[in-house]
Amino acid sequence: MKRLHRETNVSLAEVENLMKCTYYSQRKDINNGEELQTLLEEWPFLFQEVGMAVHFYELTGVSLKETFLNSLEKKGKRLLDFMRNTCADKSKRVLQAVTKLQILRGQLQGCSEDVKDMVLLLLSYFDEREENLFHHVEQTCLGHEIQMESLPVTPCIIVCGSSCYSSTRFMLAVDRKVVNDNIPTFISAICLMFGSYYCLNIHYPVDLCSTLEFLQRCCFNFNPEKGTKVETKKNKKQLSVNPRVLTLIADLSDHEWRETC
Repeated sequence: MKRLHRETNVSLAEVENLMKCTYYSQRKDINNGEELQTLLEEWPFLFQEVGMAVHFYELTGVSLKETFLNSLEKKGKRLLDFMRNTCADKSKRVLQAVTKLQILRGQLQGCSEDVKDMVLLLLSYFDEREENLFHHVEQTCLGHEIQMESLPVTPCIIVCGSSCYSSTRFMLAVDRKVVNDNIPTFISAICLMFGSYYCLNIHYPVDLCSTLEFLQRCCFNFNPEKGTKVETKKNKKQLSVNPRVLTLIADLSDHEWRETC
């Protein structure tokens, strides 16, 4: 795989097969706490879309990107309508976000633009800072030129451009290190970011826990009955499901029911 990673024309089927065959060794290194740089060197495809998809599926039984796209097709438009209308009417913060996104988006249309709206509105709804998930750099910026100390420790998407709507390239950073410097679409970037939390045994940070858990439960259809991905804090009770996420899910379901009546 190290040799294949240096080549330009790589067979995706071959990479998928090799990732499946070496899954046990990958998990062993990750669970043993190997340094991120070591993982990058030993398992370079783990941080690429094809490799992470295989590892995530072997780990969870969920098809990362396929599940996300299927969920968007079924729920995406209803969720956006609910956020833009019902939530915007009740929350000044969401209303301001809707107005700002309309200006940034302009005449752009398409699934990828809808996903950008959805994620940014979820951050606004849950009152979680965009800077904790997205880091903006110049359009032509290279991975080694980024000031790493300005990045969050947890997985984040580096946006190469003034906004998600103007960017034609994204990067993924983990533990203040760029692990993938050429992600062509926002949807791929979201899937890689989310997959990193599971494949690398990383807890959701408290300041992003609601947005990430909503994506987990409603977009990636990953709903464990017990446990939580949120980092634990001393002397604080941990709930299996975030109450704010439950509230949004319930309100969205009620909205959908009223719309069909």
